[in-house]
Amino acid sequence: MSRMVGTVSRGVRAPIIRQGDNLAEIVTNCVLEAAADDGFAVRDRDIVAMTEAIVARAQGNYASVTDIAEDVRVKLGGETVGVIFPILSRNRFAICLRGIAMGAKKVVLMLSYPSDEVGNHLVSLDALDEKGVDPYKDVLSLEKYRELFGYEKHPFTGVDYVEYYESLIRAAGAEAEIIFANDPRAVLGYTKNVINCDIHTRARTKRLLKAAGAERVFGLDEILTAPVNGSGYNEKYGLLGTNKSTEDQVKLFPRDCQDLVEDIQKRLLEATGKHVEVMVYGDGAFKDPVGKIWELADPVVSPAYTAGLEGTPNELKLKYLADNDYADLSGDALKEAIKSRIQEKDGNLVGNMVSEGTTPRRLTDLIGSLCDLTSGSGDKGTPIVYIQGYFDNYTTE
Repeated sequence: MSRMVGTVSRGVRAPIIRQGDNLAEIVTNCVLEAAADDGFAVRDRDIVAMTEAIVARAQGNYASVTDIAEDVRVKLGGETVGVIFPILSRNRFAICLRGIAMGAKKVVLMLSYPSDEVGNHLVSLDALDEKGVDPYKDVLSLEKYRELFGYEKHPFTGVDYVEYYESLIRAAGAEAEIIFANDPRAVLGYTKNVINCDIHTRARTKRLLKAAGAERVFGLDEILTAPVNGSGYNEKYGLLGTNKSTEDQVKLFPRDCQDLVEDIQKRLLEATGKHVEVMVYGDGAFKDPVGKIWELADPVVSPAYTAGLEGTPNELKLKYLADNDYADLSGDALKEAIKSRIQEKDGNLVGNMVSEGTTPRRLTDLIGSLCDLTSGSGDKGTPIVYIQGYFDNYTTE
């Protein structure tokens, strides 16, 4: 009988990781212990994934608000700084904002509306329609925003982020002015020195600002690209992908991960004789249907992965075959016809109708999303995920 189980995703428990820990050894041992404990065998093309958080922790990739403040002061001049398009997050951005405000005399905070880049809403689209506000062209002062929309709180966190961010800036010793706009160039009426905090649109935002006459423009990915007083850093992503560590410290996105994933792959090959793929993952890339939040607040889903995870799926749509090409077949005849078609499929099905409806995303984005959902973000204690059967198909015995 054919094997009845397809893809399996397991959360693997691990010890609490501290700076300096040998993560390659820990991850390898945890996987081997989990296999022995749960009774599964390591197979070729299984996938081991670990959260970016434990990689950064092992690296000791942390920075304080004073480190951020110093880098901002040097790069932006220490006077009035425009801070535009931040996401609304106590975990992701609040500590960064404290550091930025400590490095300036005044912060002009420009929030996108009705929502931030990842879908956290300040107001609803219906509210904009009701008040006759055009988010594509209207620039609102804080006073006008309050007059129109009052004091809205985030439905999940219960936080009024406008009030919260304003209070953080003032508590850090800077003057605060808040405006609402979706054209990055709107901030140039207030200051020519800007930090753009958007994640996935940052290149376009920088280009528009520079073309419109901004004097100093730094993305959040350009703050802490090198150590400040011995701090952590990320030469590629700067403060993008940071998480709150303490009230005065952030954990940065991990750096130099490629050697790690290849080391773990090598260790597992030596221990089991099997060629396992390995990756580091952060946020998945999916959207919550209720809160409308798009999860991906990290600059990428996976900052490092082994070569076998490169590319996109190359799959046939089984229900298309069953309903169209083999509509007259059933039972074993249908099963064998579909199996034969899978075995004969082209190496690249892009544009082929028989692949229509399959997910046209990178493997690392799909697998990273699966891992993020498996490991969760709270107290599950499974920062390692072990996936089997991901590359199987209907013909796999």
